Amino acid sequence: MNNIQLTGKDILDKDFKSSMKGYNKDEVDQFLDTVIQDYEAYEQRVRDLEQQLEQARSGSRRETRVNSQVQEESPDRSMPQAGGTNYDILKRLSNLEKEVFGKKSYEQ
Repeated sequence: MNNIQLTGKDILDKDFKSSMKGYNKDEVDQFLDTVIQDYEAYEQRVRDLEQQLEQARSGSRRETRVNSQVQEESPDRSMPQAGGTNYDILKRLSNLEKEVFGKKSYEQ
């Protein structure tokens, strides 16, 4: 919003000089009222989007920190993150087989 030169209040307070063959003052006022409403709606939308962007950035930073902590806590994971789900499933299946069939029959 650094390049914005006018606020809704600037538009509202703008006073035009009148002339003999000027525009209908009421019609201009009605149009400017609509412009002000739109302008304020755009300003609010920009603020909302900036807030959402900041929240998304904060969430992304938090998620990155959590992922880093998880990776530090489990150094035995040699698989890349993209295949992590498959690796987890295979690891669980292996552990289940060991429990069901016993460690000795699994190691033979």
